[in-house]
Amino acid sequence: MREAAPVSRPVVLTVAGSDSGGGAGIQADLKTIEACGGFGTSAITSVTAQNTTGVESTHVLPVDEIDAQYEAVLSDFDVRAVKTGMLATADVVDLVTDRVAALDAPAVVDPVMVAASGDRLLASEAEAAYGALVREATLVTPNADEAAVLTDVDPEGEATAREAGETLVEMGADAALVKGGHIDGGQSEQVVDVLVTDERVETFRHPRVDTDATHGSGCTLSSAIATRLAEGESVSDAVASGIELLARAVRYNHDVGAGPGAVHHLVELRDAAAREATAEAVQSVLDSLVERDVAPLVPEGGMDVAGATLYAERPDEVAAVDGGVVRTLSGAKPTGGVRFGASTHVAETVLAVREADASVRFGATVRYGDDVAAVLEGLDGAVVAVEVGAGGESGDAQSRTGREAVVAREVAESGGSPVAVVDHDAPHDGSTATLVATDTETLVARTTRLLDAVGSGE
Repeated sequence: MREAAPVSRPVVLTVAGSDSGGGAGIQADLKTIEACGGFGTSAITSVTAQNTTGVESTHVLPVDEIDAQYEAVLSDFDVRAVKTGMLATADVVDLVTDRVAALDAPAVVDPVMVAASGDRLLASEAEAAYGALVREATLVTPNADEAAVLTDVDPEGEATAREAGETLVEMGADAALVKGGHIDGGQSEQVVDVLVTDERVETFRHPRVDTDATHGSGCTLSSAIATRLAEGESVSDAVASGIELLARAVRYNHDVGAGPGAVHHLVELRDAAAREATAEAVQSVLDSLVERDVAPLVPEGGMDVAGATLYAERPDEVAAVDGGVVRTLSGAKPTGGVRFGASTHVAETVLAVREADASVRFGATVRYGDDVAAVLEGLDGAVVAVEVGAGGESGDAQSRTGREAVVAREVAESGGSPVAVVDHDAPHDGSTATLVATDTETLVARTTRLLDAVGSGE
């Protein structure tokens, strides 16, 4: 018999409705809480029959039954944070307000009023009851439509979102996060979320993802923030990490059902789980290229070999050979091992190509000249040339972001998924080509085809 090795995770209580489609409500909350490192408990307020196309019906549980669930959790668990979602009626809002007021823990209030499908989830007479719950909130997280109902301020941009947030804080909330996903009818290039506290105003900006698969986004964000608060993070830090998680969850959404899909609640967990396999895949490419001795293709500054996780968004989520591969008297040799964040240049190129084709995961830089150019033209795919020029030194974070944007734009304008990106401003090398591929076998095959052609003088 083995010894048990229990772990202790902060307990988070979600008070919300059930979504039979699994993308929002209690189901989304519990998935997100667990993925963010908490232990999820629940008090179900209502049962909905819904899927990706809409809400078929709603049954609100008796207030006494909701209270019994709440009491069962509080009597046994050390609840470190609570978040609220679909409350449905004024009686339920009143009950939750009383319970939250008596709990010495952070409370995140997500004032769920209308589903993403447009179906109403809150009785109109319950809207007025939300004022008392807002006063008990550590953080209230309305979207633009919900903020307008609660404050009579219609967020049409950053300034009015700030005004709505300030009104919510004046109503008694410790902080308000006015979400920007619905502002401008969802047509703007960027999503701007505005966090207002007594002390300051912060804005969080990220590119809008071109998708309707946002079911469960509000539930996921508020649950992630509640879990971070339960772990002792500040409101600002919890909001920042929650927004980052949601941006990734929306981009890598679940393609399920006949309607718009749901956000990927476990996306960061899946990304972390993919790191070891990704590093091993990069190592396999490295071993193959060293065995073939790719020295004739190695640029002056060294060859970068890298691989991104399935959900990579940043260079530190791309595994690469530390220091790259260099030419020696005995052939091509790596200068270090494989680690995440080891390469900026090839990581940015892979990430930029992934904006057009998220299936692309691997890349390797080679020297560029007329002989290489001739072979690249014969590959089955586009070759995209970029000149970053004024992007600055590669070590600067701002210039890295600028370079990645330039490559992404050129790839998008090419109208397809390229086999290589030629960079005429590569650091230390003048011109290089980065071969890209969806898998390691294809990357090795493309690199060795170049090697064979260069070696044979084709």
